[in-house]
Amino acid sequence: MKHFETELPEGYRSVCEINAKNKKTGVILNVVALLIGILIFLLFAFAFGFRELFRSEIRGRFLLMFAVYFVGYIVYIVLHELVHGAAYKLLTHRKLTFGFALSVAYCGVPDIYVYRKASLIATLAPFVVFTAVLLPLALFVQMPALRFAFVLLFCSHVAGCVGDLYGVFLMLFRFRDPQLLVCDTGPKQTYYLPE
Repeated sequence: MKHFETELPEGYRSVCEINAKNKKTGVILNVVALLIGILIFLLFAFAFGFRELFRSEIRGRFLLMFAVYFVGYIVYIVLHELVHGAAYKLLTHRKLTFGFALSVAYCGVPDIYVYRKASLIATLAPFVVFTAVLLPLALFVQMPALRFAFVLLFCSHVAGCVGDLYGVFLMLFRFRDPQLLVCDTGPKQTYYLPE
């Protein structure tokens, strides 16, 4: 199965663009991410009970919790982009681009146009992988300070996937044509459909 085109085929037109470097788009994505992160944290707080999440042991081990969260989040950001890259590399065998722009880290394959199925896989891969890793840690780690750190990491993970999830939403519900092509430069995804 062909996963990409090296040139945009004749008769295709741009139908949508998500550009995280655009200030308005960046602000909207970050506000939505913050709201989702808070909502997920509140769900954990209700599930565990606020008292459980804020026990005195957590306050006493704040530095441990903060260090685990901070280091974990930096490592997570890098690994998140590497998972995008691994999926793209497996599907396309093309050169990848990585970087940071404003408040977004990114991975892309800017020199090709990826078909919908391959784009869905590469876009969704970090959400699936890290939900499978972080959710059990947030739910089952027994040490309260570590559990709190993993809850924060899970909330940050889901919030950090907002741009990816928006792209997946577009491909699943708005642009369902298997002939959809996506040019993913990293911070910007442009969607093309045949006329």
